[in-house]
Order: sequence, then C-alpha cells, then structure tokens
Amino acid sequence: MTTKTSPEGSAIKSRGRFLAVSVLALSLGLGAVPALLSAQVATQTQDGQTAIVPPPGQPVQAAPSQEAPPSFADLVERVSPAVVNITTTSTVAAPTNPMFPDGSPFGDLFRDFRGPGGPDDGPGDGMPNGPFGRGGPQRSNALGSGFVVSADGYIVTNNHVIDGADEIEIEFYSGKKLPAKVVGTDKQTDIALLKVDTGSDQLPFVKFGDSDVARVGDWVLALGNPLGQGFSASTGIVSARNRELSGTYDDYLQTDAAINRGNSGGPLFNMNGDVVGVNTAILSPNGGSIGIGFSMASNVVNKVVQQLRDYGETRRGWLGVKIQDVTPDMADALGLPKPEGAMVTDVPQGPAADAGMRSGDVITKFAGGDITSSRDLVRRVADAPVGEAVDVVVMRNGKPEDLKVTLGRRELAEGTSQPGSSVDTTGGSEEDLLGMKVEPMTPEIAAELGVGRDSKGLVVKSVDPEGVAADKGLNAGDIIIEAGQSPVNSVTELHDQITQAKEAGRKSVLLLLRRAGEPRFVALPIE
Repeated sequence: MTTKTSPEGSAIKSRGRFLAVSVLALSLGLGAVPALLSAQVATQTQDGQTAIVPPPGQPVQAAPSQEAPPSFADLVERVSPAVVNITTTSTVAAPTNPMFPDGSPFGDLFRDFRGPGGPDDGPGDGMPNGPFGRGGPQRSNALGSGFVVSADGYIVTNNHVIDGADEIEIEFYSGKKLPAKVVGTDKQTDIALLKVDTGSDQLPFVKFGDSDVARVGDWVLALGNPLGQGFSASTGIVSARNRELSGTYDDYLQTDAAINRGNSGGPLFNMNGDVVGVNTAILSPNGGSIGIGFSMASNVVNKVVQQLRDYGETRRGWLGVKIQDVTPDMADALGLPKPEGAMVTDVPQGPAADAGMRSGDVITKFAGGDITSSRDLVRRVADAPVGEAVDVVVMRNGKPEDLKVTLGRRELAEGTSQPGSSVDTTGGSEEDLLGMKVEPMTPEIAAELGVGRDSKGLVVKSVDPEGVAADKGLNAGDIIIEAGQSPVNSVTELHDQITQAKEAGRKSVLLLLRRAGEPRFVALPIE
C-alpha cells in the first residue's frame, strides 16, 4: 500500500476520495480520471498507417496533429527572466522536551546529553537548539518560487511560502537579490502578492492567460526552484481540469510536469508564454514528483491578485444561503427535468433572505448564467461585485421565480449567520415510517438533544439498519423540519406529504433535516 503524506499532515477529500496532498514548500529547518474523449478505435491500415475508426453511423474525422515542439528552449529563454526564487526567514519557538515534565528526575540525565554547558552558556558553544539543546528561539529558512506580474515589482507566489515570515528575499534570474514586502494574502486560494522596490528599473514580467481555454492534453511548462536547486524547467501536459483539493474556491489544473517541494508559487505556462496556473501542490507517496501536480487556475488567481493589489485584501460577493447539490432523487422529488442547480438548505438573515429566497428553492440562474452545481454557484457569487443587485432565478414548487439580490461581502459576513426560525407545531404520536421511528419534538427531547426548547419538527428516534432511511444516511437524533417542502410537526403531516408525493407519481419525498445544527435535504424513496 502506498502511503501519502503532507507536511501539515492533513487529509484532503477530492471527488469522493481522501487523498493526502504534499504542499510544495521546501523548509530548510523543518523536515478521478477524466472521461474518455470518444468511443473511436485506432486500427492499422494496409499501408501501415494508423486510422481512427468511429462507431457505426459516425463520420471518420482526421486526427489533429499533436506533435511535441522540437524544443522548449525559446519559450524558456523568453519567460525565465520573470521567474524568481523566494527565501523566507522566520523566528520559531524552540521545541521543548515532551518526554519528561519539569522537575522530573530524568531531566538531569537528558541534560547530560547536551554536553558541557547548559541554558546559561553563551551562543558560541556550538550546541544546537531543540529537545537536547538550548531552549531559545530559532531562525528557520524556507524556499519557494514566484513570478513577476508587473514592471514595477509586483510578484505572485503561494501564501504558504511566505506565511509567518519575518523577512522575504527575492532572487531574480539575473542573480540580483531584493527584499520584498507582503501586499496581501488570500488563504482561501493560497495566493500571496509581494512587492519589491525596483527604483527606476523596470522588471521583465509575464501575463496571465485564460485557463478556461486550457484543454486536457495541452503542453505546459513549469519553472521554479525545486528542492532548493535553483532555477529549473520541466514540461508536461494538462492532465485534468477543475480539480478540487480542500478550498471553497479550488479550481486546479492537474499536470504531469515535474514539480517538487520548492516549486510552490512558481508559474505554469502555456505555449504562448502566458501563465495558466500557479504550482501549489502534489500528490505523492514520498514527497517527490510522481507526475500528479496541481496548479491553481490563472482565472482564479488573476482576480485575487487584482483585489490584493487594489485593496490589500479580497472582497468576494456573499449571497447568504446554505446550499447543496441536487441529486437525481431530489430532482425527481421536486419534478425537475434534470439534477442541476443549487438546492438552498437554509436562508439565515442576509441578502438572500431580504430578497425573499426560501429554504427548498433551487437556484438555476445567477446574474444571467446557468447554475449547474453548488460549486458553480459559489464561484459565480464570489466573482460578483459587492453591493450590486444581481438577477437570480429559483425553482419553487415547480415554477421559476425571479429574484433580485443585492450581494453583501463574504469576508465581513463569515461567522455572523444565525439559524433560521422554527416552524409551528401541532403534535402527534411516535410511529415507524420509511424504515425509521419518528416522534414530534418536545421541550424535553429538545433538551436531551441539546437544541433550543422551542425547536419544532419530527425527531428520528431510531433507524432500521435494513431500511431505506438508513440507506440514505439518516441517523437517530436527526430532526425532520420539512417534507415535500412543507413544515411537518406531526406524524400525520409526514404521512400526508408522502401520500401527495405518491399521487403525483414521484418515487421519493424530499425531507429537510437538521443534524448538529446544520440543515440538509435528503430524497427518501417511498416505493
């Protein structure tokens, strides 16, 4: 079995699998497959040439030429003056000895391993700091890469390259070194913008390209400072697009160009010499390149850099809703033609609530563009201007509704959302239904579950492990707030919604649950 590691020791979920992703910063003091392109089949013709034979009923198409360029030397020579090495210095607290507490009789024994001298010795005794050395602060160095994006000295890199640094030094391709200051950072996309004082000099710089037109199979060139070895070039292709790692705004190009620790923050160029990605992470069992690298797409980075340059911070739009993807079961339960859009699970106080948006609405259009998924909506909202009204179309009770929402600013709103209000109750009795046992919420049950005494809905008391509720992930303690997009506070009301769904010819009933305070829709089969 291959073990995948990361410096931070974090597991990252990517398309339903947990992958450990190695972040590409070299610290000197610290230790899903894309779809098939077509069903065409390659065969040998009588003259020995390769022909592309399509399935029956489709015309034969000539294969476009995808020959590798004879050399990347001209491209490397043209763009390399804008690529830089970055060295950071930071002060870190010395590690303490975790093995024995202060006053332990074994403390004297381990002090002996430090050799002559001790905590009061001067700095020239040659003993290292650390568990068996002196306990003072240490100076730590780290290396990374970056690239110049303006003649007056703005430089782009990864946030993790310069995070916590006391001093930042930029080494240019010519060998010249200059100190840099941080203009702004964005941890969401792991991007940082630096600035050097160039005086009257004009620096060579590179431009951002359009990452949306990058295709799987396109040639790319990666430049940077791998493993602290200095300027280095590697080539490969775009292996996949729209990869997600762990961030809300992730949009990575995957490449097989060799990138390693120290390449962090370096550019990924297309064949025109435009930056289409910022090298950020690799998937690796040993910390070295195995041909699976990730570069944050330039169309994401360019917008972040512009905001950091203008404001010193990011300013993203905020809609004020909690959302999830629409599954095929949900689409059937809602009567939607296909499982697209973003399902609204909760509408706390904010722009969407002010515009009349409701829990259970499915957002299908935002600012004139179709919404295919919740991820799509998050990106579009983030890119929308703060304080301006945008047109939003939602599907509600099977009909489109036009709303106009004036967006807030996400950075100011994070952490301020309040839970939605409770619905009215009518009472009822405990009953087994759809593979679960439910009963109306009471103040006593609310106290037992640790929720507000005025909470309403139906409480799932137990779940049949062989039933449909268990298959859909329902657990004891879940609170059913709605069924069929109507409040349910009694078993009778839940029965009624199931009956209505069956009469409408639907195979599922849509439930709105609240688990640990978080809302979520589940389409529960009723056949």
